[in-house]
Amino acid sequence: MKVGLMGFGKTGKAVASVLLQSDEVKLQWVVRRSHNLEHRSVPEFLGINARDPGMIYSFEEYTAQQLLDRLPVDVIIDFSSEQGVDYYGEEARGRKIAVVSAISEYSPEKREYLKYLAEETRVVWSPNITIGINFLMIAAKVLKNIAPYTDIEIVEEHFKGKPEVSGTARKIALALGLPEGAIKTIRAGGIIGIHEILFGFPYQTVRLKHESITREAFGNGVLFAARHVIEQEAGLYGMEDLMIPYFNLGG
Repeated sequence: MKVGLMGFGKTGKAVASVLLQSDEVKLQWVVRRSHNLEHRSVPEFLGINARDPGMIYSFEEYTAQQLLDRLPVDVIIDFSSEQGVDYYGEEARGRKIAVVSAISEYSPEKREYLKYLAEETRVVWSPNITIGINFLMIAAKVLKNIAPYTDIEIVEEHFKGKPEVSGTARKIALALGLPEGAIKTIRAGGIIGIHEILFGFPYQTVRLKHESITREAFGNGVLFAARHVIEQEAGLYGMEDLMIPYFNLGG
């Protein structure tokens, strides 16, 4: 499976390292806004022995059409910004290239645009694309359905400089029908990300907790999403849609 990567910040670099070490995918290119590192080899830059082309280009050097004519891909993975989809969207739709987006938030207009792309190709959008956090969310909804009378609290912890409430925590609250005020935030040191859901029963407590140890966790989620969405029909999917079939423990 040939993939292209949008964005090469801290998380993008971690995702690229996972892609380069996977036998399932071939990293064709990376596109970023900055001209820094332009024409550098990603495997060389990251110190990973890989045969993937993996060259870095800027948004301004090639149009998406030119880049995809030269280096076609099956899946575009987006860790850039809300505007990243403007670069590749029409080409992905026209060529039916699958899209896996981990952008934390889109404007209403951009969400509609994702739906437009999904009319012709497969699109996965997951603000937190780690396997663990999406498993946690599904498990939490199952538990709430079993015991809707429980007290539920959400606690999220991140690095000291993160100003806003975690988008993942807001998504958890929305999925559980809770107000944003139910979210407790902790900011300390260099915590990458911890999310905990506490269910307070009268005579017992259940805690569902996920911790991102390194940003490579996002790369594992991307591989899962790319592998599974490529098998789907055109449409807009979340990680939950791809993971739910694994909750069938029968047989």
